Amino acid sequence: MSDYDVIILGSGPGGYVSAIRCAQLGLKTAIVERENLGGICLNWGCIPTKALLRSAEVLHQMKHAADYGLAADNVRADLGAVVKRSRGVAKQLNQGVTHLMKKNKIAVHWGVGTLLGGGKLEVKGEKGSETLSGKHIVIATGARARDLPFAPADGKRVWTYRHAMTPAELPGKLLVIGSGAIGIEFASFYNDMGSEVTVVEMMDRIVPVEDADVSAFLEKALKKQGMTIMTGAGVEALAVNDRGVKAKIKAKDGKVAESEFSHVIVAVGIMPNTENIGLEAVGVKAERGIIAIDGLGRTNVPGVWAIGDVTPGPWLAHKASHEGVIAAEAIAQALGNKEVHPHAMDKANIPGCTYCHPQVASVGLTEAKAKEAGYTIKAGTFPFIGNGKAIALGEAEGFIKTVFDAKTGELLGAHMVGAEVTELIQGYVVGKTLESTEAELMATVFPHPTLSEMLHESVLAAYERALHI
Repeated sequence: MSDYDVIILGSGPGGYVSAIRCAQLGLKTAIVERENLGGICLNWGCIPTKALLRSAEVLHQMKHAADYGLAADNVRADLGAVVKRSRGVAKQLNQGVTHLMKKNKIAVHWGVGTLLGGGKLEVKGEKGSETLSGKHIVIATGARARDLPFAPADGKRVWTYRHAMTPAELPGKLLVIGSGAIGIEFASFYNDMGSEVTVVEMMDRIVPVEDADVSAFLEKALKKQGMTIMTGAGVEALAVNDRGVKAKIKAKDGKVAESEFSHVIVAVGIMPNTENIGLEAVGVKAERGIIAIDGLGRTNVPGVWAIGDVTPGPWLAHKASHEGVIAAEAIAQALGNKEVHPHAMDKANIPGCTYCHPQVASVGLTEAKAKEAGYTIKAGTFPFIGNGKAIALGEAEGFIKTVFDAKTGELLGAHMVGAEVTELIQGYVVGKTLESTEAELMATVFPHPTLSEMLHESVLAAYERALHI
């Protein structure tokens, strides 16, 4: 039996980051992993999808070369090469995590882990079974795509994100069910690659967690690119055959029509990987598979912690990583380290990014949610067309919106759509974390010419002081 201070079940962006922080704090640490170091995010999620989307972005730019005074003839996509590049990026990062485990002297046990209680964890791998003992155990087993009950993914015609990342062929007509980040990113990728794309969303607007103005702008932009967008709609049935898929879609007006597609991507949410890991035997509280935790990651069972997609949302890699660090420091503190002072996560400061074309990014409350919460607000919007760098880049579509508490000047939320906004959002995230008000943001000098100047102008606009509109 191997004895550890901490055993982490799962090596995704929550698990492996937590393990590194534990090791930095001098704790004897082990990771248990059944598949790939780096988890879904690094191998089958965040990273390889960004590689695919980058290829689509370059293709899009090449097709519009004339807009920049350039000539690019006979531009075409080689789907196999695009996928190969994406897998190569994932492999490189997987090797990077392997190196980090060795560098930090973290033991990696390969196999499926099950909690036995009393700080014991059974690992069943190819070489048989072993029992590990840990003073603390962190559950970081992540999540998987949710299937439609009437059409489980088969990898041939009905895909999850995982199948959509390694397609054997380019879909002729693609149906994307769900318009959250995953659905819209794949819709954007395949649309740029040349597929005819239809997106069906049950809610009354696409990317429904975003500000309503962002949703409206993005829908208009995607339709202009040739996508069909159906909101307030639902897929009632899918009939799969060798040639494709027949879908019965109920539109907003209540009418049901049957359409044919070559492939379907199901992006209707995720399910936590919490079955068969021993939660019930140990007595860990979970609702619909989602583990209840306090602000530091503790479950109701002493010595058992949980982070990432097995805990309440948002289900984002960077949230999992941050939770992993918080839990590691809380464990070190529990084991007698007086130098660490972990703080509970403030979910209002977690940014969200969607890497479609145009990009979407946000942090904090939408305008509607701020009003619902009882705030008197000041909101400002600044368009990309008012920014010199955006015009020079040929990326003049989009806007940045900020929402402030009118009484205190607190930045409540920021919402943006347009080129590179997934990089720009961090300016506001830092501002929120430092509890900046409009006064500090207005007094900050932004470099010219940059897209970041729009962060400044949006704040000025909320107080009717914008300079370039």
